Amino acid sequence: MAKERIVVKIGSSSLTNNKGEIDHEKLADHVHALAALREANHEVILVSSGAVAAGFRTLGYSSKPVTLKGKQAAAAVGQSLLIQAYIEKLHAYDINAALLLLTRSDFSNRLRYRNAFATISELLERGILPIINENDTVSVDELTFGDNDMLSALVSGFVHADRLIILTDINGIYDGNPRSNPSALKFDYLENVTIKLLHAADSTGSKVGTGGMKSKLLAAKTALSLGVPIFVGKGEGKGKLLDVLKGEGDGTYLGSKSLNSINTKKQWIALHSETQGKVYIDQGAEEAILYHGKSLLSAGVFKVVGSFEVGDVAEVIGSSGFLGKGEVKCSSIELKNTLETQKIDIPKATSSFEVIHRDKWVEFKKEEEEML
Repeated sequence: MAKERIVVKIGSSSLTNNKGEIDHEKLADHVHALAALREANHEVILVSSGAVAAGFRTLGYSSKPVTLKGKQAAAAVGQSLLIQAYIEKLHAYDINAALLLLTRSDFSNRLRYRNAFATISELLERGILPIINENDTVSVDELTFGDNDMLSALVSGFVHADRLIILTDINGIYDGNPRSNPSALKFDYLENVTIKLLHAADSTGSKVGTGGMKSKLLAAKTALSLGVPIFVGKGEGKGKLLDVLKGEGDGTYLGSKSLNSINTKKQWIALHSETQGKVYIDQGAEEAILYHGKSLLSAGVFKVVGSFEVGDVAEVIGSSGFLGKGEVKCSSIELKNTLETQKIDIPKATSSFEVIHRDKWVEFKKEEEEML
């Protein structure tokens, strides 16, 4: 079996009991399976939920808190309990672990994004198992990933993983809720995630987790868009993750042979950057960047909205609306001045320059736009 870089995401319901405490039997089973992946010479990155669920009992809550301060306090208590449990169980397999707590701002800030990638790469090179969780202690609603399903998808693309495995308490994706509908049919394989499937998905989640099946489908859609195939399901025993690699996992496989990886720079532009303005382009420019692999030139721009500087990211608007995003090579002032110059009859060919290079441009399909 060829060496792979694998991101494994373990949800709260797969780590804790109904009382919100860490279930050490479940945890030991997961660690055994992770160790088996490493023994098979695969690189492994773990995205683990469970901090809030593990910590709320210690604070005196009878169930998972709903207030922001309650969640953050529970995460502060639970994160230390969770990583301590992982370290103790990994020690039996001579595996050292490192904890990385990330927030949305770590992804949206270009420098921190690069630093996070460098840190994970160094850990893997040194044989350390990175354990990643959202930094719930300091996150606020508008800066969260939503749940660790989405975090795992973003991480899988970010590290150019060969696959993402999401372990949950349901053995795959169904066309309905199997808990309330006994006739719901399971999908063994899906090439993509459709809007219809998302609308039909159950989003209630478990008693201790954040995300339901809809969040896993959204994560799968993101991972697939980044060129990473995904498995959603469950399993028991040392070989459960190796079974997934052999195509024998108890769940649903998503992906196709036509998946294309997206480089880290384009991932940042597409998913994490904050746009600073809008550039409106004519039909000729739209066809050039969408169908002919060309860069966007100033000659194709007829309107600029907002303020941006060199290196910022701007939206590109065509005749049909939003087309994509790109890193600009000029300021909005420079581009506006060029448009004014063109109005006084100076030939465009002599004053045209590159606004967005094709290597720093990301096209958005209509369905992707609807998912934003």
